[in-house]
Amino acid sequence: MPINLTWLGHSTFKIQTAEGKVLLIDPWITQNPLCPESEKHQPQVDVLLCTHGHGDHIGDAVSLCLQHQPTVVGIFELASWLGSKGAKNISPMNKGGTQQVAGINITMVHAVHSCGIQEADGSFIYAGEACGYVLEFPSGFTLYHAGDTAVFSDMQIIHDLYHPDIALLPMGDHFTMGIREAEYACKLLQPRIVVPMHFGTFPILTGNPHTLPHPTFELWDMQPGVSRPLPEK
Repeated sequence: MPINLTWLGHSTFKIQTAEGKVLLIDPWITQNPLCPESEKHQPQVDVLLCTHGHGDHIGDAVSLCLQHQPTVVGIFELASWLGSKGAKNISPMNKGGTQQVAGINITMVHAVHSCGIQEADGSFIYAGEACGYVLEFPSGFTLYHAGDTAVFSDMQIIHDLYHPDIALLPMGDHFTMGIREAEYACKLLQPRIVVPMHFGTFPILTGNPHTLPHPTFELWDMQPGVSRPLPEK
């Protein structure tokens, strides 16, 4: 059974592993305008990974934790906040660390972005720092989810240490990298495959991935709700 990757719109991805586990990264589905109706209800969530505390990345995290009690991976402060909301199986970590969850080696890496959780009264609480993740599957295939970020020079370190086969990169501009910066990020990361994310959800996210030059990698034009198997290592 291959590893299947499904984009649910914006920065939300579902990964179904060869062993039948389901991972959700940045769970924002019910209010996500790009998420298909068929994906609004998730019958299985074994692992939840959160890159930072903004609502368009953790909007459904609490409800999914209460429904499925997945293993929750996040930076210490954010994971602890989810624990205070009823998540029973938090597994907090910090940048540079690696832990194994559901047979996958999960490494938390840097991201350049703000982070905070907006409460109902409009105030913000501290939620640690924004991050990205490198996932190494038992097959040796490596996936990098950059989270929300600007391009940064340490992406070269991510390449040197982890050699991501596939990179999920924001390209919408304004709040994250645009196309110019994403092109430079690809030069640093040198992945085999690039999947654009965090674009087109709202009019302000104007970055167009179709204009990204890709002479050295395959650009996957994924559609929300459509799964693609990850290639062999």
